[in-house]
Amino acid sequence: MQISTTHRYNTAYIIGISFISALGGYLFGFDFAVISGALPFLRTEFGLNSWWEGFLTGSLALGCIAGCLLAGALADRKGRKPGLMLAALIFAASSLGMAFSQTLSVFIAMRFAAGIGVGMASMLSPMYIAEVSPAHVRGRNVAINQLTIVTGILITNLVNYQLADNGPEAWRWMFGLGAIPSLLFFAGVCWLPESPRWLLTVGRRDEAMRILRKIGGDTFASDTAAGVLQPLQSETRPAFSAVFEKSVRPMVIIGMTLAVFQQLCGINVVFNYTSTIFESVGANLDRQLFETVAIGTVNLVFTIVAMWQVDKLGRRPLMLAGSLGLTIVYLVLSLLLQSSAPAGAVSLVVLIAIALYATSLAPVTWVIISEIFPNHIRGLASSVAIVALWLAYFVLVFTFPILSEVLGTYGPFYLYSGICLLGFLFIRRKVKETKGRTLEQLGAPIGH
Repeated sequence: MQISTTHRYNTAYIIGISFISALGGYLFGFDFAVISGALPFLRTEFGLNSWWEGFLTGSLALGCIAGCLLAGALADRKGRKPGLMLAALIFAASSLGMAFSQTLSVFIAMRFAAGIGVGMASMLSPMYIAEVSPAHVRGRNVAINQLTIVTGILITNLVNYQLADNGPEAWRWMFGLGAIPSLLFFAGVCWLPESPRWLLTVGRRDEAMRILRKIGGDTFASDTAAGVLQPLQSETRPAFSAVFEKSVRPMVIIGMTLAVFQQLCGINVVFNYTSTIFESVGANLDRQLFETVAIGTVNLVFTIVAMWQVDKLGRRPLMLAGSLGLTIVYLVLSLLLQSSAPAGAVSLVVLIAIALYATSLAPVTWVIISEIFPNHIRGLASSVAIVALWLAYFVLVFTFPILSEVLGTYGPFYLYSGICLLGFLFIRRKVKETKGRTLEQLGAPIGH
C-alpha cells in the first residue's frame, strides 16, 4: 500500500524543522573530521604510537555507544527534543575540553565526551526527521542529516587546512571552534516542536494533532494519528527485551547488520587517516591536508546526488551499487598503494570510493535504520543498531594503524574489499525496498 501524496503539505515548515534537527549531523561531521587534520599535530604533542593513535581516534566511538544508549532511553521516555538539546550542550563542552587539554588522558576523556554527543545526535536527528516527514519525502529529508554531516566534514577540513600553518598549537583551535555551531544548534532545537508520533504514543494527542495539521493539514493529521494509535491499543511500553522478540527480530538483525557494514566497509579509514594514506605515497603535510578538503568536497556533492535519488531509485538499488562498486575500487586502491603509485592516481581512486559511499551506504543506512522499526520500539531498536555501528567504527579505526604497520598501508584495503562483497550479497538477499511506505506500514510485525 502506497501513501497518498495529495495532502497539502507545509513544505517550507517540514524542510525547516528537518534542517534544524539535522544540524546535529553537522556537529557529528565536525567531531568526525577534525581528527584527520589534527592527527599530525597530536602525534607530536602526545608522542603517539600506532596503538595510542588508534585508541585516541576510536575513543569517539566508545563515547558514541554511551550516547546511543542514553539517547534511546531518553527518546522513548522524555521525547526526541530533550535529547537533541542535551547533545548540543555536550558538543559545546567537549569541544572546549579538547581544546584546553594538557595531557593525553584528559584529551581522550574529552573526546569520549564528544562521542556521547555524537552518539545521541546520530540516533535522534534521523529518527526525529523520519517522524515528522511525510512518506513520499522521508528518504530525502532523512538524507538531509547526511548532508549536514558531510557539510560539517568539508567545513572542518577547510578550517583545518587554513589553521595548519599557525604553529604546533593549531590543533587547539581546530577543536575549540566546535563550540560555536554547538550553541547555534542548541538555540535551533529550542524552537523545534516535539515529534508528533512520540506525543501520540504517550497520550498527548492534542499537541500531536496541532503539529501534524501544521505539517500536512487535517486529513494528513487524522490519517497519521490513526496509523500510530491503532497498533498501540494492544501494546504497553516495551522492555528492552522487546527489541529481540520474534516478530521484530528480522528487522533488528537487518538494521544491525547494515549498521556494522556501513563502518566495516572501510571508508572511514579514508576519512580519519587521510594523512597516513597519502604520507605512504610520499605526499607532504600540505598535500595531505589538501586531500582532506578534496574528499570533503566530493563527499558533499555526491550526498546531494543521493538526496535527489533516494526517493526515486529507492534504497536497495543504491546500496547494491555502492557495495559492489567499493569492492572493485578497494582492490584498485590496494594495488596503487602497494606499488607506491603517484599521489594523483591514489587521489583519483580515493575520490571515486568517496563518491560511491556518499551516494549509497552513507545516507541510505541511516534512512533504513530510521524507517524499519515499529513505533513502540523505534527508540530502543535504533539505539541497538547504532550501538552496533559505533562498535564497528571503533574496531575499524583502532585496528587500521596496527594493521597498516604490520601489513603496509595497502594491506587492510584487501580486507575491506572482501567485506564489501559480503555486504553486497547480504543486501541482495535480505534488504527489501522501503520507499514510499509509511513508518507504520514498514514497522508492522512480520506476518501482519
